[in-house]
Amino acid sequence: MKKNGIKGWPEGERPVEKLFKKGEHNLSDAELLAVLLHTGVKGMSAVELGRKIIQEFRTIRQMGHTDILHWKRIKGIGSFKLARIRAAVEIGRRFMTEEKKIDGCVKSSREIADMMMPRMRDLKKEVFKILLLDGQNNVIGNEEIEEGTVNQAMPPIREIMQKAMQEYAAALVAVHNHPSGNPQPSEGDRDFTRNLVSAGEVMQVKVLDHIIIGDNRYYSFADEGLI
Repeated sequence: MKKNGIKGWPEGERPVEKLFKKGEHNLSDAELLAVLLHTGVKGMSAVELGRKIIQEFRTIRQMGHTDILHWKRIKGIGSFKLARIRAAVEIGRRFMTEEKKIDGCVKSSREIADMMMPRMRDLKKEVFKILLLDGQNNVIGNEEIEEGTVNQAMPPIREIMQKAMQEYAAALVAVHNHPSGNPQPSEGDRDFTRNLVSAGEVMQVKVLDHIIIGDNRYYSFADEGLI
């Protein structure tokens, strides 16, 4: 009969030993979390606590942008355990972003969406970013301009153009997310895009695209012929 603690388990079933013997890809989500948690709580092993976390959030991805207060409602999750989990999720997110990093000039909306998707698709509020480009469409800056409410994050166009001029950008691509997961533009998105393009023409900064990030989907104003 197994003891509650993992130390009482057969060696081949302990998450750390199993990781080194069979590889991390053979561990369940709960077992991977157990490695991060290191210990469980009274009456519950680290693996059982990992299962409880998975039941609470359903997916590892869902953990990424969940409010800290929600985490602290789970018995056994203190600041240190929470810091380990959030750091691991962020490492995974950065790994995905690095894999999709644009090397050289921007060639398509898909390249930009693939790069921004891991960072923006799970955000609970709208965030507005601009990619600043040189005359050959090489990325020279990636700036977060505004964080808004659940439904809106539209910064002053003057601020966007000021940032572009400061970095001597020849062109820019606007990017923001829809927390609903649906990337279809609102009328406000359409009006903003038209005004941004007009301002770019005046300031001689070409607005190449405005991309809206959804849940594994995106909308490109340029691809739709609206820029």
